[in-house]
Amino acid sequence: MKATDATDAVDVVDVVALGESMVTFLPGRPGRLADVPSFDRAIGGAESNVACALAAAGHTVRWVSRVGADGFGDHLVATVASHGVDVSHVGRDPVRPTGVYFRTAGDRATDAHEVAYYRAGSAASAMSVRTVDPAAVRACRVLHLSGITAALSQECLGLLRELTAPAEGRPLVSFDVNYRPSLWTGSDGVEVLLELARRADLVFVGADEAEQAWGVTGGPAAVRELLPEPEALVVKQGGAGATAFVSAAGGRGAVAQFPAPLEGRRPGRFSSGRGTLAAPAGVPTPRRQPSGTFEPAPTVDVVAAVGAGDAFAAGFLSGTLRGLPVRLRLRLGHLFAAATLTSPADLAPPPDRDTTDRLTALGAPAWGTLRLGPGWTRATAAEEEGRTP
Repeated sequence: MKATDATDAVDVVDVVALGESMVTFLPGRPGRLADVPSFDRAIGGAESNVACALAAAGHTVRWVSRVGADGFGDHLVATVASHGVDVSHVGRDPVRPTGVYFRTAGDRATDAHEVAYYRAGSAASAMSVRTVDPAAVRACRVLHLSGITAALSQECLGLLRELTAPAEGRPLVSFDVNYRPSLWTGSDGVEVLLELARRADLVFVGADEAEQAWGVTGGPAAVRELLPEPEALVVKQGGAGATAFVSAAGGRGAVAQFPAPLEGRRPGRFSSGRGTLAAPAGVPTPRRQPSGTFEPAPTVDVVAAVGAGDAFAAGFLSGTLRGLPVRLRLRLGHLFAAATLTSPADLAPPPDRDTTDRLTALGAPAWGTLRLGPGWTRATAAEEEGRTP
């Protein structure tokens, strides 16, 4: 990574999200890719989805990535910026193109779903310790990464190993496993993702992908046995809900209490004279783990499942940044996910804070009967506006 001195100070933000985003082409009607005559343009990317959702929720966010010096790159940067995300540290590659992909209208989980990626050799796949500014990445309270980036190239994997290595002053590292077998050669990703997850402070993983990647079949508790190192582990259980394991004491990141003193604090400045994020290799010593906290998901009338995992991560991170109790962080994750599940696009604006605060405060019986359908975020916002002051 390039050296950075005091004259290159970077604003400290709540969250930095690093990873590839692509231009997405969504079908104008249901059907096979071979039969669909036209597509609507959107954007898609796990980390930029998280960044946009967090910015819409009122947090300060920076997206770090690389795009091509092309029209698709222009569109990506402008669209992410329109959500209130800092894109000043997105690099432009004069040789490699911006990645794109096409998908059908169906759910990715069904055999009928089709997706065609054109991302090999993309600008983002050239991210490395030499092409990413360390100050821009480290100037945050939370650094959010995903396993997708590690699969793009050896250079990207090297970058993630640098960013997750133990280091003095390292921000709290959030890691979404995001296991995508099609991006890996054989079983290469299995050990890599386990390595990266064990070096993170906060990990998101689906129970289904833990089984697919690591053969874990005993539910959330078994996933925690496999991953005792992260201070916080969130195991997503599809429409049933999610379980969070958060250490009550110990740990570098203090996820359990993070970051009560920071809510509302004005961003500062960050500078570093170091030219690398390298640190001694190693994994934190496993810590005593309490039992998990399970929170059921509300009933959702699903339009499309794409992007829901990213939205869930954004909701949980929002609650973490606000210092909310673990149960409310899980509920925020469910509500952010519901906003995306009820939208055809990969990225949907989350409900406003007044709405989420009102819904997360529901008693268990009311939460258990909550049902959310298309347009629910707009409807609840309208209800709030119509209330008598």
